Amino acid sequence: MSINTGTAEQAGLKAAAAATFVVFGINGLVFASWAARIPAVTETLKITSGQMGTLLLCTAVGSLLALPTAGWVVGRLGTANTVRLGGLLASAAGVGIALSLSIASIPGTAVSLFFFGIAIGLWDVSQNIEGADVEHKLRRTIMPQFHAAFSGGAFVGALIGAGLSNLGIDLPLHLLVIVGIVLVATMLAPRYFLPHVAIPAPADGAKAVKGPSAWRDSRTVLIGIVVLGATLTEGAGNDWIAKASVDGLGTSESTGALMFALFVLAMTAMRFLGGRVIDKYGRVAVLRASMAAAAAGLCLFVLAGNPWLAAIGAALWGIGAALAFPMGMSAAADDPQHAAARVSVVSTLGYISFLAGPPLLGYLGDLTGIHHALLAILAPILVALLLAGAAKPLKAK
Repeated sequence: MSINTGTAEQAGLKAAAAATFVVFGINGLVFASWAARIPAVTETLKITSGQMGTLLLCTAVGSLLALPTAGWVVGRLGTANTVRLGGLLASAAGVGIALSLSIASIPGTAVSLFFFGIAIGLWDVSQNIEGADVEHKLRRTIMPQFHAAFSGGAFVGALIGAGLSNLGIDLPLHLLVIVGIVLVATMLAPRYFLPHVAIPAPADGAKAVKGPSAWRDSRTVLIGIVVLGATLTEGAGNDWIAKASVDGLGTSESTGALMFALFVLAMTAMRFLGGRVIDKYGRVAVLRASMAAAAAGLCLFVLAGNPWLAAIGAALWGIGAALAFPMGMSAAADDPQHAAARVSVVSTLGYISFLAGPPLLGYLGDLTGIHHALLAILAPILVALLLAGAAKPLKAK
């Protein structure tokens, strides 16, 4: 009986890992389906980089409103139902974006992006909490591989975007097809998630020690600041590499989308390998090396005089950006008893830069050109490098 029970538990754990992998992948596909075709959006709506930044800010505001309460929502609905809710909202918002672009409506696009941001915020926190739960039960670092699924989905989305752009396929039609995929995946995959149970009270009947709230926990906030600085390099790459290639290097829209795809491919490869690297060298050392690589790749991308050198820079930039966010999620979830609340806090702080940072770069881009505006990312990368020690794993009690 015990052997059968253990086998069933292992099968359930593998199924949960596979389902989490799928959910992360679809999330990346959705994000890249939008990001890879931002140049087409600016052309359709006849807007500048700064105005595009305002639209991106609508997504950021939606997510930043959703993220602080996402832990509470997960506590009420569970990770599976929260992913379903996020997928449903993202699909509705996708339809809104498609319809708004088809009539070149800036206000309609802005409202749709706001609700898209809410959906992504709920979806992201719930999938990371599920991923952390699976990682703890597997007793090995697997979070980077879940984020590799996100990057892999984004890579596929970027390639699709490049191909459809080259073929002249309208973005609204592209988005409507993605909506169908999202609905199916987010309704079905979460049924295999792990059941989440409340942590039992101490066996001796003593009251559990109440620590500070997640927002008052200094380690959690420092991890969040590290992730805030580190994820800006990922968010800026996702939102602006395609546009910066077109504006700064004079490439076509399809080549810009391929440059973005290269960035995402490098991130995906590093995330698949990242678990072993982290287990061997430790979070802090890998985080510092990642930030150094991101800085070097960013500088090469911006300062290179031709697309080939810029492509090398984009790949190095992607390698450096790969592991910061998943390491931050793992660090926040080191104590399972407080994992949901702390993952929500770190996600919130991280997404301040991931979502709000790129729009601000758009405003700066109106003054300097988006290509050179990307150099502003070096400052938060340095902050993340200096505070990386906060991600050191907690000692087992």
